[in-house]
Amino acid sequence: MRSGSNLEKVLEAGHFAVTCELGPPKGADGEEVRELARLLKGNVDAANVTDNQTAVVRMSSIGAARLMLDEGLEPVMQMVTRDRNRIAIQSDILGAAAMGIKNVLCLTGDHQSLGNNPQAKSVWDIDSLQQLAMLKAMRDEGVDAVGEELKRSPEIFLGAAANPFGDPTSFRVTRLAKKITAGADFIQTQVIYDVARYEEWMEEARDRGLLDKVHVMGGIVPLKSAGAAKYMQKMVAGIYVPDEVVKRMKAAEKGKKEGRKIALELIEQLRTVKGNHGVHIMAIMWEKLIPKLTEEAGLLPRPKV
Repeated sequence: MRSGSNLEKVLEAGHFAVTCELGPPKGADGEEVRELARLLKGNVDAANVTDNQTAVVRMSSIGAARLMLDEGLEPVMQMVTRDRNRIAIQSDILGAAAMGIKNVLCLTGDHQSLGNNPQAKSVWDIDSLQQLAMLKAMRDEGVDAVGEELKRSPEIFLGAAANPFGDPTSFRVTRLAKKITAGADFIQTQVIYDVARYEEWMEEARDRGLLDKVHVMGGIVPLKSAGAAKYMQKMVAGIYVPDEVVKRMKAAEKGKKEGRKIALELIEQLRTVKGNHGVHIMAIMWEKLIPKLTEEAGLLPRPKV
């Protein structure tokens, strides 16, 4: 075991893992995080805590992750390279590991021009691939980025993101291979609405022997409305929303109910995809849906490992 995290144990034991996303508040109220943690506890194996997502300032992922741990919910701490150089990344990882945070998702991060501080300077001293390799060396070799020995290695389970539908699609599996080589133990994908196309990506990855080296979890975003579906289809790069999904949402009397139904169908399909080891539920500003969704999907109770 690399970290002893609950998520790692669930995946290594061959269970269908369930993770979700928890967005920290735009403020210093820790009770907001604690309430969400209490809501999600027992319904997922771990919850991602985002790191200033969409380049908007929020409570730090490290702080929010510690609050989640206090409530008994295991965090997957996201860490973007946009805001930190390699010194800060290593320092934050050592601090997080000392506080008991065992899962880290390595990301490049949204460009600052997309957020509410477009004048901010990005760092991007290293990218997510270099970040993975650096953290893997810290964990497995006990050395920092310049080869100096650490007094204690961080016990962390390393994750990365993957987008099966991004352009150019011919490069998607190669990009996955690079992340695995760099050190990814698990992968959470971008949102999936077309499982058949996802299966094609997985088949190519399987043919290249990649799925024997990593745990892949398919991502879903439950839709609230036809407008949300249309926006994702037309405006969000790298996301493929089939026309039939948009039509279903338009025809539905109650958008949230239909969105939940589509999410349940996607979860059921993902459970049959060879090499797919779990689902990552991104219920954006809709975390209250997750307990109901996991129950209706037959994903409860979560395994004790």
